[in-house]
Amino acid sequence: MFGEERKAKILEFVTQHARVTVQEISAQFGVSESTVRRDLQELEEAKLLRRTHGGAVSLKVVNHEPTFGEKEDAYHREKEAIAERALQMIEEGDTIFIDGGTTTYELVKRLKKFNKLTVVTNSWVFPQELLNAPGIEVTLVGGLFRRETLVFVGPITEQSMEMVRVDKAFVGINALHVKHGLTTPNLIEAATKRKMYEIAEEVILLCDSSKFGNVTFAKVADLTEIDKLITDSGVCESVLSELARAEVDTYIEKPQEVLR
Repeated sequence: MFGEERKAKILEFVTQHARVTVQEISAQFGVSESTVRRDLQELEEAKLLRRTHGGAVSLKVVNHEPTFGEKEDAYHREKEAIAERALQMIEEGDTIFIDGGTTTYELVKRLKKFNKLTVVTNSWVFPQELLNAPGIEVTLVGGLFRRETLVFVGPITEQSMEMVRVDKAFVGINALHVKHGLTTPNLIEAATKRKMYEIAEEVILLCDSSKFGNVTFAKVADLTEIDKLITDSGVCESVLSELARAEVDTYIEKPQEVLR
């Protein structure tokens, strides 16, 4: 295998696995560890990956967290399609938890059609959106306020959540990887998200395809802990296979199908 071809294969291997060691690459491609280190150095210089002590990580391992405002316009049509499908999963009289986020915000905007609904949320924004919806009872769980994501997190939030049980939790996530599961950049927010899974009879993940293949700092859950996933048509077949293996009911929505 020529050097350039090998480096391309190594880059693909790192991207696929998110984090790899020099030893793993050496065994995978049958080359010496010194050759691997040289290839990794050249790939890093080309800004295609980042070297770590003893290996490399994909540039898709991102720990920067955009603000709520920065995320709101990204993949907006996909989020609308996902929200439309999520709306169909709610029934009159349900008690639901809605995680703070821009995709779940699209769902909240559509809830005013219900005559009887109980909504629990950690989002500062959502109760304001539902202010003029008399049939919806809103419970806001307080705690440490994160200005970046406009949500409450931390031990006080989690203690408040322990006082309730909900039929369904509609949750978002920053990154989904078939090997590393669901992750988010903030450790405290990750713990709060985990609590959402514990209080719900059914966990429904709303996640556009741009989040797939990424890994961030703090682990929230494994794929097997999701009951349903709603995403858009940009998801690849290999990921769908892994989701099926994890027994996650997956719904694929096409943005053009959203009624306007």
